[in-house]
Amino acid sequence: MSVNKKTLIRRYVKAIHEGNAAVFAGAGLSRSSGYVDWRGLLRPLAEEIGLDVDKEYDLLSVAQFYKNKRPGTPTSQAILDAFSKEVSTNENIKILSRLPIFTYWTTNYDELLENGIKNANRNPDVKYNYRQLSYILPDRDAVVYKMHGDVKEPDMAVLTKTDYELYQIKYPLFRTILKGDLISKTFLFIGFSFQDPNLDYVLGQIHSLIGDNAKEHFCFVRRVQESDYPGDPELYAYFRARQELQEENLKNYSIQTVFVDSFAEITDILRDIEKATKMRNVFVSGSAVEFSSPWDKASAESFVAKLAGELVHANCKITSGFGWGIGSAVVNGALKTIYSEKYKHVDEHLCLRPFPLDIIDPEEKRKQRQQYRNDMIVETGVSIFVFGNKIIDGEMVESPGCMEEFEIAKKQGNLIIPVGSTGYAAKKILDEIKDNIKDYVYLTDYIDVLEKETDADILIEAIIKIIKDKHRQMGLN
Repeated sequence: MSVNKKTLIRRYVKAIHEGNAAVFAGAGLSRSSGYVDWRGLLRPLAEEIGLDVDKEYDLLSVAQFYKNKRPGTPTSQAILDAFSKEVSTNENIKILSRLPIFTYWTTNYDELLENGIKNANRNPDVKYNYRQLSYILPDRDAVVYKMHGDVKEPDMAVLTKTDYELYQIKYPLFRTILKGDLISKTFLFIGFSFQDPNLDYVLGQIHSLIGDNAKEHFCFVRRVQESDYPGDPELYAYFRARQELQEENLKNYSIQTVFVDSFAEITDILRDIEKATKMRNVFVSGSAVEFSSPWDKASAESFVAKLAGELVHANCKITSGFGWGIGSAVVNGALKTIYSEKYKHVDEHLCLRPFPLDIIDPEEKRKQRQQYRNDMIVETGVSIFVFGNKIIDGEMVESPGCMEEFEIAKKQGNLIIPVGSTGYAAKKILDEIKDNIKDYVYLTDYIDVLEKETDADILIEAIIKIIKDKHRQMGLN
């Protein structure tokens, strides 16, 4: 039986949080950007030797036939021709590149995956030949293993039947590393053909080594549909039955199939995975130069510190811009819980992003701070707003920075929790949400508490419940 999408999201997000997630990308991942799949790559070669690639099942043999027939014409030219053109990335690559995943494997020759990781402001260490395996790129954020080679070295690419037969001899270290990752990590296979003989061999070796104790993996498969075979119900029934058999076979390698009816569903699921991954990351926004009754400096700092501690206790990671008047309380409260609970570490539960102070030009300062706020909030899934005031030209006003952070969080679709009873920007945000409560249904049962309550314990209990309710809804608990 296939795995449903909610189960995939819950288990794969858990693997991401534990640092055990990996991606295995096949040609399907690049196809929507305009690159060919394996069949498309071999089509012109097959035509040269009088074959129809659409009638062929064993594509490895087609490549081998071409090489045998045209020994003076390297297949590497076909790879150059197919993958040297400039194409745009696609949404699936963007999402996969942004996820906090360290290990990526691919059989693709193109550079879309590593370029996507770079565009996500992450530094990929790319490995496409055995010499690179012994070197570690400084400050790397991810490793991309290109087990079939790279367009930059097309003469070394794995393409023909002979290439596959010699793979174990020529690239034993790639196989060894892949075996280790398949045993220790949870893979998400996307755009990948399970008819690849090299992967099939590796998966078989893993199964023979550890049997049913293999790590659980997931793969996307588009369900065979009647519309794929118009006017031919027998052919549809045949391939539907074959797909079910393939699903059962993949279970032998601990690969769970996630069926989708369209490829667009994969993008939606990846978005849900990204959103769920961020849902434990909480941005605390606020600043406080003064306090309105019944709040004062001591009670405000006590509330914020206790809130930070409870967020850490709930296994959340706090991001703070170290807002004036509350930043220290956030740090103190988080650290107190981190150091009092076993196995908790500062970098896993607290991220401090104080704003740079040495920018003189007003317009440049505005642009820098706007980008800084975007960079902080983009990694989070929850935004909590407390207090939020500032002195501008000698007058106490609602903090423009807090309001800007609210707009960013709203645009990103964050879970927004304004503690309106603390006043100022937090009150203004709560009033806007109250007027549009249909867009914030998760706050319906808590809006009165957030607006009127000033007891720190009651407020914190409500905030934690809101977050945990969302976690349960997304299957994260």
